[in-house]
Amino acid sequence: MRTVAVVGASLAGLSAARSLRQRGYDGRLVVIGDEPHRPYDRPPLSKEFLAGTVSEADLALERDDEDLRAEWLLGARATGLDRSTRTIGLADGREVRADGVVVATGASARTLPGTDGLAGVHALRTLDDARALRADLARGGRLVVIGGGFVGAEVASTAYALGLDVTVVEAAPTPLAGPLGPAMGAVVSALHADHGVRLLCGVGVKGLGGEHRVESVLLADGRSVPADTVVVGVGARPCVDWLEGSGVTLDNGVKCGADGRTSVAGVVAVGDCANWYDPGTGGHRRVEHWTGALERPAAAVAALLTHGATEPGMPRPPYFWSDQYGVKIQFVGHAAGADSVTVEEGSTDDRSFLAVYRRAGRPVAVLGMNQPRLFTRARKQFGTAAS
Repeated sequence: MRTVAVVGASLAGLSAARSLRQRGYDGRLVVIGDEPHRPYDRPPLSKEFLAGTVSEADLALERDDEDLRAEWLLGARATGLDRSTRTIGLADGREVRADGVVVATGASARTLPGTDGLAGVHALRTLDDARALRADLARGGRLVVIGGGFVGAEVASTAYALGLDVTVVEAAPTPLAGPLGPAMGAVVSALHADHGVRLLCGVGVKGLGGEHRVESVLLADGRSVPADTVVVGVGARPCVDWLEGSGVTLDNGVKCGADGRTSVAGVVAVGDCANWYDPGTGGHRRVEHWTGALERPAAAVAALLTHGATEPGMPRPPYFWSDQYGVKIQFVGHAAGADSVTVEEGSTDDRSFLAVYRRAGRPVAVLGMNQPRLFTRARKQFGTAAS
């Protein structure tokens, strides 16, 4: 291949570019990113960066001495892909023709309809989002977080530490029931109450009050929650609209094989936008975690360069972590389908424990709260068993 284009300049795209060079690819490498920034780390945006304890320079993912010999087209949004020529169209009218394409366009934060132009309402996905939210949190006052997922919980925790009055609104009966199951979701989300943060569950949001700046969150049951700032954390959608009509099969993102290959030859997908086949579960899933964006591009790049001749092997079980109210939460595996969860060490009341999820007696996931050493050991054993 003479030219490989990586569309997406976040962690997954950077990992793909690194893997290309590590595997000996010495041709032209073009990295396209719709943000104007060089690759940066996203997990601190809801925690340390929002709190002001790390700077923008600290977020940089590239090493000081790193040179990938790449052409960086930043602030350039991809608008289409011609499968016959593998030509990528950009919003500014430019085109990039490549022999191989890595799709790493990630996901964007979902928003609430009707909130455009209302000051004080934020999503949190990008560095620019975090800049704007940090400035509003500096005003103090009342913060309402819509959505009790991990990002929403981390923002609530950070804002609490900054001295704001915080309320979290979650439409589901139990926050985090999807990734952790209802029992452990309830335990982890109890951290809010432990620190005096109000948690309103089982109620949807009807709209927001305020003419020019948000003043309240209107709930579906008729209640109104005063707000000076609102953060909408209701999930993300894969950024794959630009691939419509390209011939690349789309299904909850870019549908891929176990090695990241798509329905179009010479095109692979990685990161949050990629719906990979998981041979361990027999189905497709998008893994929206930092570790997956770091590790999985190596298999996709190998498949791209060898035209699928490289055996991808079994992917490592998905792993993620979260830091809330001074508590480290770590999880590996899949909670869905587990028929039991057992606390093996520690106590849920102390918010310090290790829990194992099982299906038909077989471990399928591990959760740790404030047990990093035990969790690391359990994760290694779990990974060996899962492979």
